[in-house]
Amino acid sequence: MAPLTHLLTASLALLTASASSVKDLTPSNFDEIVLHSGKPALVEFFAPWCGHCKTLAPIYDELASHFASVSDKVTIAKVDADAEKDLGRRFGVQGFPTLKWFDGSSEEPEDYRSGRDLESLTKFVEEKTGVKAKAKRVERTAVDMLNNKTFKEQIGGDVDALVAFTAPWCGHCKTLAPTWEKVAQDFAAESGVLIAKVDCEADNAKATAQDAGVKSYPTIHYYPKGSKDPIPYTGGRSEADLVSFMNEKAGTHRSVGGTLNALAGTIPSLDDMAKTLKSGGETAYQQFVEAVGAVSGKYGEYYGKVAKKSGENAGYVEKELARLQGLLAKGGLAPEKLDDLTSRSNILRKFVGGGEEVRKDEL
Repeated sequence: MAPLTHLLTASLALLTASASSVKDLTPSNFDEIVLHSGKPALVEFFAPWCGHCKTLAPIYDELASHFASVSDKVTIAKVDADAEKDLGRRFGVQGFPTLKWFDGSSEEPEDYRSGRDLESLTKFVEEKTGVKAKAKRVERTAVDMLNNKTFKEQIGGDVDALVAFTAPWCGHCKTLAPTWEKVAQDFAAESGVLIAKVDCEADNAKATAQDAGVKSYPTIHYYPKGSKDPIPYTGGRSEADLVSFMNEKAGTHRSVGGTLNALAGTIPSLDDMAKTLKSGGETAYQQFVEAVGAVSGKYGEYYGKVAKKSGENAGYVEKELARLQGLLAKGGLAPEKLDDLTSRSNILRKFVGGGEEVRKDEL
């Protein structure tokens, strides 16, 4: 977790190094690209230390990507006016970020004075050029983006929540992002688990970040069911580390990739007893009946069903396990069905080596 003060200088380099459709302008190429190309351009004059510039950076990158397919008709560009002070002075730049519109026929730009959100910027460029932006397909995400309102609604309820507090310019946050998405997908079928993010620099989420005491990015907090008091997460940031942590805290049994692990559905108090049914005789069976009656839920009932069936039909456990494995191998199952068959298979394995020859009419 890098302190904010250590990230200020690195953030610009990370943004510049990432794939971007924004043209970088310097005194050597400014006139050629902006004034002599015969096409209009929107130019941002920024400084790497400017907080508002960092907030605008991902929005401006997205704007450029939307107009990338029509780059022969309009240019989206930027100038590091802290490094290229002469360019800033040439066009009267006095603050950061400053956006100016060059119409392609005049050296006198028009100041951009509208909103700095993607919608406002897109509308401005489209109205000026008559060219329509082509937005890239937005991939669906399993991560919940929380703001001041939704944070209060969802945290402290009936879910165990893992929340990453991030900033759009933060390099470590960008590194974490794909892993965070995978973890959210791994727990997508768990209604009692929430994997979320807070954009700490978004106007509608700054109060939440402040209340959480966030001082560096990314900060990860765990919120147990029914609690709004954060528990700092200090473990590893690999997918496996995060999945293991949430399994421990939420009592789930997810594996990397989202499938259930070998413990899903199983009930420890019944497992050892299931393997000794065959050798334990009537006493072991009666103890198992009592133990099954003491647990609740459909998988407790399934233990009882397996014990009964295996007593009535020799080899039932192996045959049923093979059948379920065949269904799982075919694929194409709905997530709920996949989880159920995996859990039942795990329970059947607990009976392997015991119970097949027990005879009993009812459990």
